[in-house]
Amino acid sequence: MSAMEKALAGLISTVFVATAALAGPPQRVTLEYDMSHNGTAMAQVVEILQHDGKHYTLESEVKGKGLFALARSGSAKRSSQGEVTQAGLRPAVFRDRRGDRPESVARFNWSAGSVEQGEEGRSERRAIPAADQGAAVSDRLSFLWTFAFSAPVGKEIRAMLSDGRGFSSFRYALAGSELLNTPVGDIETVKLVKQLDPGDERGTEIWLASKRDFLPVRILVIEKNGARIDQMITRIGT
Repeated sequence: MSAMEKALAGLISTVFVATAALAGPPQRVTLEYDMSHNGTAMAQVVEILQHDGKHYTLESEVKGKGLFALARSGSAKRSSQGEVTQAGLRPAVFRDRRGDRPESVARFNWSAGSVEQGEEGRSERRAIPAADQGAAVSDRLSFLWTFAFSAPVGKEIRAMLSDGRGFSSFRYALAGSELLNTPVGDIETVKLVKQLDPGDERGTEIWLASKRDFLPVRILVIEKNGARIDQMITRIGT
């Protein structure tokens, strides 16, 4: 191979890698889940992503089933919108409404390095937390979808996540690959396991579909009392 051919091959390889790194999911993705509490049907979850490669919107709605529907007034809705970057999703506005309770909102001003959080009319402005040791700063909805635009790498993922009222720090270990049996068939996944800090007794495990744009296909929360809240994929569509 001549020097020119080698240079051309290297250029093609570079372009291919860059394109792969920027590849994302389809412009519209709908994920539906069944949520259970210790094996008992609890709720249906529907999440919708829309993006154009530069900006995104995310919507999530949880509707209770059976006794759980009677126990709560209305449904729980979360939404996020912001920018698509090479590092993943960067939110501008995150909203969280639970039943009849006031909506919590986080508005990020990245250029000013500030975020306004709280209920409408009762919010507080503060500095966006420093990204300690490479931690991502995001909201709790965008974080689950950000890997569709920036695949998980390394041994541990750190994040500072807003719930519309404040920030919490999380550490997830990449726990290897796992073939996950789901209602939509077997899915090859990468598993993330939350690392518990002192005083934290609420475990979380996340399964990302490694051959389906790293979409979140299962989220398992283990409460302090051992209760298991399991969110399992039942449909992947547009």
